[in-house]
Parts: sequence; C-alpha cells; structure tokens
Amino acid sequence: MNSRLEQILAEIEEYIDSCKAQPLAKGKIVVDKEELMELLTELRLKTPDEIRRYQKIIANRDAILSDAQAKADEILAQAQIQTNELVSEHQIMQQAYAQANEVVAIATNQAQEILDKATEDANAIRTASIEYTDNLLGSLENIVVHAIDTSKAKYDSLLSSLQNCYDVVKANRGELSAQEEPDDASGDAAPGQSDELDLI
Repeated sequence: MNSRLEQILAEIEEYIDSCKAQPLAKGKIVVDKEELMELLTELRLKTPDEIRRYQKIIANRDAILSDAQAKADEILAQAQIQTNELVSEHQIMQQAYAQANEVVAIATNQAQEILDKATEDANAIRTASIEYTDNLLGSLENIVVHAIDTSKAKYDSLLSSLQNCYDVVKANRGELSAQEEPDDASGDAAPGQSDELDLI
C-alpha cells in the first residue's frame, strides 16, 4: 500500500501534467499557486512522519538481533541440560560425552545461523528504508527545483514587460519635451501643428 507521502507526490506530478502550457513559452506552464502551495505544505508536514517511520524500522534491527540472541541462548541452555543429563549416568559416560559434543555443535551452528539470518534481515530492512527515504527526498528536491525555475521565469517575464512600459513612457516624455521648446519660444503653436501627441 502506498504511503500518503507517495500519494502527495503523485498528485503533484498529475497536477503539473494537467497545467496549461504558457503561450509562446516552450516548456513553461501556468500553475495555480494556491493549489500547488497546499500540496507542498501537506508534503512538508508528512515528510518528517515518513522519515520517523523508517527510522523506527531501522531501530528494530537491535530488537531482531536481541530476539535471535535469546533464542540462541535458549538452544544452548537446553543443550547444556541434555549434556548434564547424559554425563550424569556413569555407565554411558563415553557415549554421553560424544552425544553432548554433537548436541552442543548442532546447537551452536543453529544459533549462529539464526544470528546470521537476523543480521542479514536487519541490514536489508535498513538499506531498503534508507533507499526509499532518499528516493522520496529526491522527488521532493525535483519538485522544489521545478517550482523555483517556474517562479524565476515568471519574474523575468514581468521585469521585461515593466522595462518595455518604462521605455514607452520615457519616449513619450521625450516627445513632449521636444514639442514644448518651440511653443515656449514663439508663444503659439506653429500653423497646422496638431495638439495631439504621437503616443506609442
């Protein structure tokens, strides 16, 4: 079952795919800032919970090893009991020693196998948890970078528009200044001269 964090990432990807392309701007889209911010806010709130969840899984490694050690100790204790029972009977002393050594060897091998398997499982869980968490953080990083690039493109476009407006206003003021100078010198407009300005 997918975690809520994975669902949020999927929703963000679907939302970005559903956004309309910006006219005359290849690779740029128009986004609803409020909707995207809601998804990012929920993602930011859920991320620590997901990380704590996988930290807890990693922490369970010690519990797995402890349980395996307890089972191994129990097997060794039972083997020791069997050894004592066999040795206690004087008539089969030699056989008891042989059987006891065999039981101890089998118990030791079983205990080691349990410890090895528990260690392998714990390390596999830890590796998978770290890899999964890193993938989630990588997806989050890509989304943030995309949001930054989109915002920068919009900001650059706004500056360009403002610069164009500024250039037009400045040019119109220049024309006003040029037309005021002859009027100041003669007091009247030249015959046939229009009072309207050629505004861009």
